[in-house]
Amino acid sequence: MAFSQEEAKYYMSFNDTNLDIAFEKIEDVYNVRFSFQDDNIVGIKITLNKEKRSLQELLDAIKKKTKLDFDVIANRYIVVNASKLNSNIQELEKIIINSYLTKGITKNKDASYQISPASLGILPGLTEPDILESIQLLPGVVSPNETASGFLVRGGKMDQNRLIWDGINMYHKGHLFGMISPFNPNATKKVNFINKGSNPRYGERVSSVISMTTTTKIDDEFKAQLGFNGINVDAYFEAPIIENKLAIQASIRSSYANTYQSFTFNKLADKVFESTKIKNGDNPNNDFSFLDYNIKMNYKPNANNTMFASIISIDNTLDYTVNDSETLTTFNDRMSINNTGYGLGWTKKWNINLKQYTSAYFSEYKLNYNFLTSEGGDQTSDFEKRNIIFDSGISTEFDLEINKKNRATFGYQYVLKDVAFAFLNTTNLQFVLDEDKTVVQTHSVYANYGYKNPKLFDVEVGGRATYFQELEAFRFEPRLLLYKNLFKHVKLQISAEVKNQIISEIDETIISDLSLENRVWRLANGEEFPIINSKQISAGFIYTNKGWTIDIDNYYKKLDHITALSLGFLNPENSNFNLGEQHIYGVDLFLRKRFNGFNTWLSYSFNNSKSKYDNINDDDYFTSRSNVRHAFSTSLSYKLSNFQVALGWRWQTGKPYTESTSGDDGLEFNDGINTKRLPDYHRLDLSSTYKFKFSKDRKLRAKVGLSIRNVYNKTNFISREYRGNNDINGDIETIDKFSIGFTPNLMFRLYW
Repeated sequence: MAFSQEEAKYYMSFNDTNLDIAFEKIEDVYNVRFSFQDDNIVGIKITLNKEKRSLQELLDAIKKKTKLDFDVIANRYIVVNASKLNSNIQELEKIIINSYLTKGITKNKDASYQISPASLGILPGLTEPDILESIQLLPGVVSPNETASGFLVRGGKMDQNRLIWDGINMYHKGHLFGMISPFNPNATKKVNFINKGSNPRYGERVSSVISMTTTTKIDDEFKAQLGFNGINVDAYFEAPIIENKLAIQASIRSSYANTYQSFTFNKLADKVFESTKIKNGDNPNNDFSFLDYNIKMNYKPNANNTMFASIISIDNTLDYTVNDSETLTTFNDRMSINNTGYGLGWTKKWNINLKQYTSAYFSEYKLNYNFLTSEGGDQTSDFEKRNIIFDSGISTEFDLEINKKNRATFGYQYVLKDVAFAFLNTTNLQFVLDEDKTVVQTHSVYANYGYKNPKLFDVEVGGRATYFQELEAFRFEPRLLLYKNLFKHVKLQISAEVKNQIISEIDETIISDLSLENRVWRLANGEEFPIINSKQISAGFIYTNKGWTIDIDNYYKKLDHITALSLGFLNPENSNFNLGEQHIYGVDLFLRKRFNGFNTWLSYSFNNSKSKYDNINDDDYFTSRSNVRHAFSTSLSYKLSNFQVALGWRWQTGKPYTESTSGDDGLEFNDGINTKRLPDYHRLDLSSTYKFKFSKDRKLRAKVGLSIRNVYNKTNFISREYRGNNDINGDIETIDKFSIGFTPNLMFRLYW
């Protein structure tokens, strides 16, 4: 390895410094960029005496101390490998920005962000690396309702984000009605987040992809973790079964609110249950709990074959009773939400240039809700809601490396979705208020071609062709992604994509008083629910130099065939679903600077989203309900040895809402749809963690942490909605929701 240019020499020294921190210092001084897999350097520390060295001499000294290998690309990018025998240069070449927000987050040339929870640096408001909340700090992602799963990507909707776990489609929105990510970060090895230029292997959703995978390694030693925080306890382990051939990993996480309700839990529950009868319920026998677990087996019979089997289960239970002492009436809310998934995978290496990936999955989602009313101990009514999804599929993909500059992938996918929902009401007799059951099979073939040449450009072009069998519909989705080095430190990024979606959430046609899970999944039927179509183009620049990173991207998105339930309070005689379209223009900006152990970044997103629906608002455009015009966040973090602290501030414009006025017959709506905005939103978050060992000779390690959300206890007005519009003669009720208040959380974790 050698650098072609005349190398400058600088004084450099390290004293028992973590290697990732040493790399950051070298990057700033020598104006280079390191790419590495976290597993290759985790736990490695470096000590070097102060000496004037060229970059080549410095890397040689580190190699001698650590036995690591370094490969140089374009005289500036340094790929770190554990050894030549297991080098993975090709994967590391894809990285264009390391430590995007913090250590453990990278931006890749395929337009994806990769998050490694095990090595994730500290983020404000989080003591543990909550997967979905970490994504919300990226440019173009906002969560107006402050939930982990309720985030919007580039002006899209929540149900337009595809969640994948070990190849399994997941539909669960999150624990405690979305306040906590349903995916255990301690069991998650890698997360890929894609918001543009998706590889053609990804279909089904029009906004983003969040693909989570657990470990595929077969280690020769037992590893375990045990931890707790103010909401849940969890455990995780990896264990070899057959040396170098078979290993198992498993995790389990459970709330403990049925035993002890912490201050943190109560703050989350207060937010979840505001504007419902449950808010006033204090029955000590009430149940509000969650449990998730996953098990994975990895098998490697030989050097050319690897296989896995994975299981995940996410379960939430609610059983709340509220008594009305004046009317002697009892209200009982019972809800269970479960999502169970099974996945199988096989990777076959046919030769040095050709690999095949084959997988199969089955996902089952069930929501059951009952609202029971009793008088004098006798049940008088039962409102019931059900939503069931059976989602299964099989796929195979071939990956061919033609040469160092050319690569091609092509594959086939078959998916079957069976979705049903029902709303029932029972007094003396059972009445079906609304129901639907739809089955759709899809057959997809796709291909992608990649060409990389640092002197010219890197480009990926591909396409996905899908036939929806029951809908008798065919769709073609072209994809394009291009990166070009314009100058030494500046890259041009361009992407374009077309995507389609057949499953989405709709506002339920029957409003219940709980008002927590008031949306259900349903499939397109080709008639009043057509296939949603999205077209997106984006272009921007990336600048990296001397610890500075600037990433700016402009985008335009158009969605067709979206549906909305007519707002009955505007037109009581129309409660149908209406077809429409949405136009979105936005700008995402990210700026970061590292210096002397500090890491600071700021993110700004501009989004202008307009919608139009048939027979609503005189068929004219109005501001989309999900539109957050301006969103700004910034953070400052500091790391000193094993201590980390981060402070972060968020500000964003309020959501639009439809204004009402009081009239003789109740609320009236005369000023159009979404013509007003809620007040601006802002909050300050704090996090701090410390790692330590109980002794130098023992493997037992620990981590403690403290996080505070909304440090200055700002009351943010985050939502105004209206309820009770199904009945023409019924009163319309205003539902206002507010942000979570001052919420501390403590964490303690053991590793061995």
